[in-house]
Amino acid sequence: MEKYYDFARIEPQMQSFWKEEGIYKFDPNRKGPIYSIDTPPPTVSGSLHIGHLFSFTQAEIIARYHRMQGENVFYPFGFDDNGLPTERLVERETGVRAADLPRSEFIEKCSETAEKYEAQFRAFWESLGFSVDWDTQYRTVSPEVQKISQSLFLELVRDGRAYMKESPVLWCTECRTSIAQAELETTETETTFNYLPFVCEEKTLEVATTRPELLFGCVCLFVHPDDARYRDFVGKTARVPLYNFDIPILTDDKVAPDKGTGVVMCATFGDSTDAAWYTEHNLPYRRVLLPDGKIAPDVPYISGLRVKAARAEILRRLDESGLLLRTECISHTIAVHERCGHPVEILPSRQWYIDILSEKERFLRAADEIRWYPPQMKSRYTAWVENLKWDWCISRQRYFGVPFPVWYCADCGKPVFAAPEQLPLNPIETPYTGKCDCGCTKFVPETAVFDTWATSSITPQINERLGLDLVPMSMRTHAHEIIRTWTFYTIVRSLYHTGKLPWRDLMICGFVLAKPGEKMSKSKGNALDPERLIAQHSADVLRYWTAGARLGTDTFFSPAELDAPKRFITKLWNAAKFVFARLEGFDPKTAEATLPADCWLLARCDDATRRAQALLDAYEIGAARKEIDELFWKDFCDNALELLKDRLYKPERHGEANTKSAQAALYGAFLRILKLYAIYVPHITEYLYQPYFRQFEDEKSIHLLCWETPGAPDGKLLAFGETLKETLAAVRKYKTENGLSMKAALPLLELPAGEFEPWLRETERDLLACTGAEKIRYR
Repeated sequence: MEKYYDFARIEPQMQSFWKEEGIYKFDPNRKGPIYSIDTPPPTVSGSLHIGHLFSFTQAEIIARYHRMQGENVFYPFGFDDNGLPTERLVERETGVRAADLPRSEFIEKCSETAEKYEAQFRAFWESLGFSVDWDTQYRTVSPEVQKISQSLFLELVRDGRAYMKESPVLWCTECRTSIAQAELETTETETTFNYLPFVCEEKTLEVATTRPELLFGCVCLFVHPDDARYRDFVGKTARVPLYNFDIPILTDDKVAPDKGTGVVMCATFGDSTDAAWYTEHNLPYRRVLLPDGKIAPDVPYISGLRVKAARAEILRRLDESGLLLRTECISHTIAVHERCGHPVEILPSRQWYIDILSEKERFLRAADEIRWYPPQMKSRYTAWVENLKWDWCISRQRYFGVPFPVWYCADCGKPVFAAPEQLPLNPIETPYTGKCDCGCTKFVPETAVFDTWATSSITPQINERLGLDLVPMSMRTHAHEIIRTWTFYTIVRSLYHTGKLPWRDLMICGFVLAKPGEKMSKSKGNALDPERLIAQHSADVLRYWTAGARLGTDTFFSPAELDAPKRFITKLWNAAKFVFARLEGFDPKTAEATLPADCWLLARCDDATRRAQALLDAYEIGAARKEIDELFWKDFCDNALELLKDRLYKPERHGEANTKSAQAALYGAFLRILKLYAIYVPHITEYLYQPYFRQFEDEKSIHLLCWETPGAPDGKLLAFGETLKETLAAVRKYKTENGLSMKAALPLLELPAGEFEPWLRETERDLLACTGAEKIRYR
């Protein structure tokens, strides 16, 4: 073996070997139960970051684990390349807005960009040694997936679960599209409460508002029905300051009497409460804001301005007119779009929805039937479902996505739908040739596309395109920030389409932070390029690091965190050099471990395997790795190798039988250790398997071997091993405290008499050689 492990040469070599030999090729007819993984298709929204490396590698370790338990692992990968994230990426890279280009030209740019990034993404996963069958890859914008997505949409329409309506909708004026509740984030901002005089029968009602630019959109004032201060005003009208039109004064128990003055201005639309009141009280709509974020042209004083400028101008005019009674600075929570960070507005619009509000209890029950890892993540899902206020808006006013297979009658506006045999279909390119119920034969195509989540929420159904009956799949994995989107939406779609849960287990990963509370981002200058990290430190080093965190918890990263993984790789390499040198010419079929120390080592391997399996079955890859580390570093390297060394170096002294026993233990233990570590560091373990172990084992790759399935632990052998370790530790401590070399001789080694005395006597030669003791006495 080479003196040092050359990862830059070996890792690509192992990846080529796996590819050429089809090691990870999925064969549905292979023996063993299918273990299927619903992998998150990474969004084509920019470069990969270390968070991708962290969470995706944790899941890949689980895929390797189940493969080495004899299961037939179905581990597909896809790319979520349609929709707003890809469009925003193209807009950033080109500096051109989608609306400024012909639709076809912008879609072409999106397609080219998606293909470029997907090639980079795939190369990245391959460089990490992912055990993926790339023949199962899918793209959410591909014709095949578009057909599945459109077909399932039509199924929802037939079942009455998908519907179209004109109503207030969450709207991003920056992205110029409708959005869903799940795409909202909240942020604290400094603003002002502005107190304005609304006049009712010559009496002034002070109203505090943070949205004075919406004065023209006022449709009423609300007070609490039990607020005695305003009882005499209810049912009357008030005059809107500056604009001088009258609006009614109504009651609603959602008004907080202790907030502001207790009188609330309802404008269409300042927030979600305004939108709810609009529907509940059948209020009129007064347009102020346009979809592009500008004030409508018929709004006096502020037409054509954007929101912030309009607010400043209207406050100036109110102040000049003596209508700004006072202002208060406050810290205010506002909703922003997660994609761009811009404040979200509410505008009336015709959109497509999936009904979710009527089935909230069903979705909550589903959470009880899924196994959550870690369990506390279930509470995030439950809180989200309990607080849903809107049905799921699935239409987006963008270009690059899966088209709605819908047209509208030019006369009555009734929607008509594509036939199943027409799918996939773009209604802009394919005219509708039928006749509406009203007799009209002219139709207008729907130009909106599906929200990207509307397609990525059906990944279990996309995975079944290969003819497999997978639902419920074995496991879904992703980071905790998309529980409210990907987890929830997929549960919704699976229950609606199949009546089944989408998966049995949920593996929820954490984030990678630069330091406590600080996400890594390019804007903060703390983002690290994962591809460069792999080139500098190796894929196995990065993989080993990812397994250091407890599942679901956020972890911190700096390059210094890789020092320990690199020491581990060096230790494993050096241990292998020792093992292979001592096993030269040894045939494991001709010998077995017979001496107590050798049997203990194999029993300890069984024990570590058993412990690791229990943890990995609960997706605790970090805790499982620590169990394996304990076996390798302490039991194998620190103790077993020291005990067996003399028999391995001096066979003539110990006899052939005892030497072969040591070699059998060495062979069995190190192969088991390599198999245990193979799920974490696949490249180095494969490289160490090939030159020696492969000639004696049945499989051409270590990754096709199975872990042992140990029975009940041999408590006596394990306890005997603890006695051996305690003895060696006591000798080391004595020599250290007395300034002696570890090779220094000792006149006497005392061992405990008791149930282990017969085994200790069989181990005396090993102990004498290992400790430097001249004789042993039992006490």
